[in-house]
Amino acid sequence: MPRTARIAPKEFVYHVLTRGNNKQDVFKDEEDFLRYMDILKGYKEKYLFKLYYYVLMTNHVHLVIETTEAGGELAQIMKGINLSYAQHFKNKYKYIGHFWQDRFKSIIISKDEYLLACGSYVELNPVRAGIVKDPKEYPWSSHGANAYGKTDDLVDKHLIYDNLSSDETVRKEYRKFVLLMLQKNDSMCGEMERRTIYGGGDFIQRVNKKFKIDAVLKRRGRPRKGAIEK
Repeated sequence: MPRTARIAPKEFVYHVLTRGNNKQDVFKDEEDFLRYMDILKGYKEKYLFKLYYYVLMTNHVHLVIETTEAGGELAQIMKGINLSYAQHFKNKYKYIGHFWQDRFKSIIISKDEYLLACGSYVELNPVRAGIVKDPKEYPWSSHGANAYGKTDDLVDKHLIYDNLSSDETVRKEYRKFVLLMLQKNDSMCGEMERRTIYGGGDFIQRVNKKFKIDAVLKRRGRPRKGAIEK
C-alpha cells in the first residue's frame, strides 16, 4: 500500500492498516483493546472523521475512515492515534524502542459496493487468522454493529445504507454479503496488498488523473522473464 496520506485529500474514504514493529503484538490483554478504542473515540471527536469498519487484531489494526472537510487530515488522525496508543503501551509494559512498523498504510476506497467489499475484508480478518469461525464471535471489530445492530459508539452509519429499505433488511443483506465474500476468493486474501486505490474503472481514472496516484503499486526489481512479451 502507498504513502497516500501525504497527498490524502479530505472527504475520501481510506482503508488504513497499522502493524506492530516486526509484527510484534500491540495488544496483550483486554485493557489494551479497550484503551485503543477509547483513544480512537477521542480522536474521532477531535478530528470529526467517520469510522465505518474496524478490527483490532493482536499485532495490527484495520480502520476504514472517511475524513471530512471540517475535520483533520488523515495524517493528523493517524499520528495522534498511533502516538497516544504507543505511549500507553510503553508506559504499561516498560517497552523501549520503535513500536509501530514504519508509518501507517492506506488505500483510497470508492463509496459504493467496493466499500462494502473492503468492509467485509476488514471484519473477516479474525476468520482468516483462524481465531473464530464466524466474525460475530470476535469482540474487537465493527461486525456486531454493522451486521447485527449492536451498540457501538465508534461506528458511524454506513453511507450506503441510506439507499436501502430498513436497518434490519440492510443488516440481513450485509450478513449474506459477508458470507459470500468469505466463500469467494478466500475473502479477498491478497487483494489489498499492493493496491493504492480500490474501486471501479471510472473512479480509479478520476483519482489517478487528479492526484497522480497509480491504482496498484509497481513491483520492485526486474520484470519476470517473458513479462514484457505478454
